[in-house]
Amino acid sequence: MKRFWAIALTSSLAAVAGCHSFKKENVEPPTPLDKKFEPSIKVERLWKNSVGDGAAESGIRMRPAVVDGVVYAASTDGKIAAFDATSGKTLWSKSIRQHGWFGWGDDKREDSRFAGGPGVSGDLLAVGTLDGHVYAMGAKDGERRWAAEVSSEVVTAPVVVNDLVVVRCNDGRVYGLDAKTGERRWVYDQSQVPLLSLRGNGRLLVANGVVFMGSDAGKLVAIRLDNGEKLWEQTLASGEGRTEIDRLNDADGAITLDGSTLYGAAYHGDLAAFDGPSGRPLWNHKFSTFTSIDVHDNSVFGADDTSQVFAFDKSSGANIWKNDALKWRWVTAPAAQGNYVVVGDLDGHIHWLNDSDGKIVGRERLSKKAIRAQPVVSGDTVYVEDVEGHVGAYRVAH
Repeated sequence: MKRFWAIALTSSLAAVAGCHSFKKENVEPPTPLDKKFEPSIKVERLWKNSVGDGAAESGIRMRPAVVDGVVYAASTDGKIAAFDATSGKTLWSKSIRQHGWFGWGDDKREDSRFAGGPGVSGDLLAVGTLDGHVYAMGAKDGERRWAAEVSSEVVTAPVVVNDLVVVRCNDGRVYGLDAKTGERRWVYDQSQVPLLSLRGNGRLLVANGVVFMGSDAGKLVAIRLDNGEKLWEQTLASGEGRTEIDRLNDADGAITLDGSTLYGAAYHGDLAAFDGPSGRPLWNHKFSTFTSIDVHDNSVFGADDTSQVFAFDKSSGANIWKNDALKWRWVTAPAAQGNYVVVGDLDGHIHWLNDSDGKIVGRERLSKKAIRAQPVVSGDTVYVEDVEGHVGAYRVAH
C-alpha cells in the first residue's frame, strides 16, 4: 500500500501537504508581495462562482475542465457543477449525499468524495473519488450513466478519449474503462510505487494512441491506449541521497507534448525533453518541482520546489529567466496565456508574468484561500479554482 508523507518535515513537502503555517522553524515564510506594485496590464474578472467545499483539507489539486464553452468543477463534499464559460451562470449542478463513516462508500452507499476534477469529452463526463470509484455522467445534464470500482483513490482527472475512460490510481495502476458501460478493458499494473511519495498524481496525457505519465518512482512511462501495454520508460529522477527525503523522486506533474517532443519534470530530478515516438532523451536540466510545466512558443515554464518561476529554452533546456519574487508562496504550476505566464499562490492571488522576461505585470485575487491547481487557459480566458471551491474567470484587457 502506498504511504504518503503528510507531515511537513521540509519546506517543499509542507506545500504538498497543504500546510500553510509558518510558525515552525523548518518552514520558510512566504516572500511578502510588493505593496507598491503597479500593474502594467489590466486584468478583468469576468465572473466568480463556486462548487461545494472544493478540495477542503484533502490536499488534492482540484482543477476545473473547460470544454465547448462550459466549465466543469467538482468538490470533495459531493458537489459537481457546470458553468457557462462566458457568464459563469450555473447550467446544472448535482449533489450526492454522503453516507457511512466519513462519507466513505460501499456497494450500498453513494460515495461523494470527488477528487482531482472532472474529465470531459463530447457528452461524457468522468470523475474519480477518494474511495476508488469512477463515475460517468452526461456532460449536458449531470445524469449518472455508470459507476466503476478501481483499486485505490483517484486524485487526478480521468481522460475521456475515443471509446475509453483512462483512469490513474494512487497505487500506480492505470485503467482503461469502456466509455459506454464502465467495464474494465485493460489495466496497467507495472508501476513501482515507493513507500514515501508526494500527495498527488500528475495528469495523464493521451496522444497518438499512447498514454504518457510521470510515475511515483520518477519515471516517464508510455503505455499503449488500446491494451495498456508498456511501450517504454525513461528516468526523470534517480532517487539518490542519504535520507528518505533526499531520495524522494516523484514525477508529480503532468507530462506535456509539443509537436512530437515530450517534456516532463520531477521532484529532486530533472526537467527533460524526449522524442515522443521512441522515448529517446533529447536534453535534461537539473530542476526539482512537484508541479506541472507548460510549453508555449519557444519556452518551457516551470516553478521549482521553492516556488521560483523559470523559463527554459525548449530546444536546449537553457535557462532564459528566473523570477524569485514569489519564492515560498507555493505557487501553482504555470499556465501560458498569450504573452503571459499565470500562477496562483497560497493566499488566493493570481499573478501574470511577462513571458519574455518573467517580470510580474498583473495581479488579481480570487479569494483569501490557497490555489493549488494549475490555472486552465481556454482561448483568451484563464480559469482558476481555489481550495474552497471558488472558481473565477479572468481576461487580459486589450
